[in-house]
Amino acid sequence: MTPTRRVLLAKPRGYCAGVDRAVETVERALELYGAPIYVRKQIVHNTHVVKTLEARGAIFVDETEEVPEGSIVVFSAHGVAPVVHDEARRRSLRTIDATCPLVTKVHKEAVRFAAADYDILLIGHEGHEEVIGTSGEAPEHIHLVDGPADVANVKVRDPEKVAWLSQTTLSVDETTATVEALRRRFPKLMDPPSDDICYATQNRQVAIKEIAARAQLVLVVGSENSSNSKRLVEVALEAGAEAAYLVDDASFLEPTWLAGVTTVGVTSGASVPDDLVRGVLDALAEHGFGHVDEVESVREHMIFKLPPELRRDLRAGPDAGQDGGTRGDVRGDLRTR
Repeated sequence: MTPTRRVLLAKPRGYCAGVDRAVETVERALELYGAPIYVRKQIVHNTHVVKTLEARGAIFVDETEEVPEGSIVVFSAHGVAPVVHDEARRRSLRTIDATCPLVTKVHKEAVRFAAADYDILLIGHEGHEEVIGTSGEAPEHIHLVDGPADVANVKVRDPEKVAWLSQTTLSVDETTATVEALRRRFPKLMDPPSDDICYATQNRQVAIKEIAARAQLVLVVGSENSSNSKRLVEVALEAGAEAAYLVDDASFLEPTWLAGVTTVGVTSGASVPDDLVRGVLDALAEHGFGHVDEVESVREHMIFKLPPELRRDLRAGPDAGQDGGTRGDVRGDLRTR
């Protein structure tokens, strides 16, 4: 018999391999070098993660020039433009690059297309750190396209030499629609060598689609500046949920949302630690939603190694003999188990 009130809990949810790697990078750097460790921008887009690392001695700055000369600075998971690396060298900073390897892949694709003199149409949101970093790889070749409605505004030098790339955290469906619109304008549009939308973004969207069709209310745990978390809210509504809200933690839950609701779907963005999800589940239980069914749509096994500069120092420092791979990984930058 189906409980009167229940929660459908999405799996996969929360931390992806890139976020796990970035957060552990700052944690291990603090352990190895001691505080303070400077971090350019938020290491990942989650308020609670940033506050937790600040309490341990991480100092978050907006620009490289705010880091004292000769200090250690970690670049966030979203990636930086080449000019930022140049600035760090000029200030004699010791850099640890925690850019997600999937973002690095997009940077390399931009460099290759630019070298072949293509106009590159970068699908993404203006001002997002990942877009700024990717655009900086080939600023004279890259044109930002912010969704299907923006396609009509695109101007290129040669419609025969056009390629597209995308921000890794977008809605899969919207990106597909944007590419289709671009291809109608530019029939010879070149695709990237592989899909730019990250595996975790896609998997979390697949999972929430399955749950949203069976839930009246969907709660997405994530911060307001998290692109992939905000996309999950949009995807849930498009997939059939009557209502969907982004909540930073349990304190954002409004009891009025639960009126007349029997099934609540719960998921979290790729930069959200699972204890925040547990807090939301506890709050729901207090309102009678104590029965939780975990719905697994896709199994994830991706693991990324820590940045090489940190692994090198870990081997030479107090943790000598340990590889420093994220959660025990000792092979390759990218692998599946």
